[in-house]
Amino acid sequence: MMINLIETLGVNRSVHVAGDGPPLLMLHGFTGTMATWEPFIQKWSKRYKIIAVDIVGHGQTTAPNHISYYTMEHEASALIECLDVLAIEKVNILGYSMGGRLALYMKVHHPERVGNLILESSSPGLIESSERKERKNRDDALADRIMTKGLEAFVDDWEQLPLFATQKNLPLDKRQAIRTERMGQTAEGLANSLRGMGTGIQPSLWNDLSSISDKVYFIAGHLDQKFLDIGKRMVNRAPDGKLNVITQTGHAVHVEQPEIFDKIVYDDFYHLLTDG
Repeated sequence: MMINLIETLGVNRSVHVAGDGPPLLMLHGFTGTMATWEPFIQKWSKRYKIIAVDIVGHGQTTAPNHISYYTMEHEASALIECLDVLAIEKVNILGYSMGGRLALYMKVHHPERVGNLILESSSPGLIESSERKERKNRDDALADRIMTKGLEAFVDDWEQLPLFATQKNLPLDKRQAIRTERMGQTAEGLANSLRGMGTGIQPSLWNDLSSISDKVYFIAGHLDQKFLDIGKRMVNRAPDGKLNVITQTGHAVHVEQPEIFDKIVYDDFYHLLTDG
């Protein structure tokens, strides 16, 4: 992929732009990079103007040492400035997990710049302040462990989480590619991402869902019970929400069921945008 570096709000960001059509900003998950979308980009760029980015602290985007660069507010504003540089007035957003939380934040706080959403295995955060406090403590503790034990020890532990259990059924080359992506991060970038953009510190967006008038596609794997339940609750709050439940699939639907995921984005979502 041809990578451009665009500096906005003190962050030198890795960006890949391809195609000409309805703009689609693609946001990866925690420990990921824009490379997670690479299997789709060539095809999708035939219908969309693809804007794939590395979120702050990930991939080839810089990993500043100050946590203020990692907040949802800062990253959302930095991405809006990135769109300004690219002369893109309004985008649709596809976000996976952490990237979905960021996509939803951008929709709520920059509604004039964000259109329709595809949220894969994601959430609006935690409703109760007590839940957020408990999760923030866990996020901070994990960030500390990343810094003290190092990246490889963290990745070894991360791969064993129940959330990713279904990925053990993937072909070896796919599992190796995912591990390579994770091992290409920096300890400081991941730790600061948890501290600044983790689910615990993120403000709850649950009450904002009802004010979103645009289309919101939720995608969840039926083996990912936690995010399937969240998706069901989200679609009940979003006036024009639709839940796509993918069978025999866990958290990373786009990795585990790429053909089904491709149809949702390339066909269903595109026709929604173009047919009205």
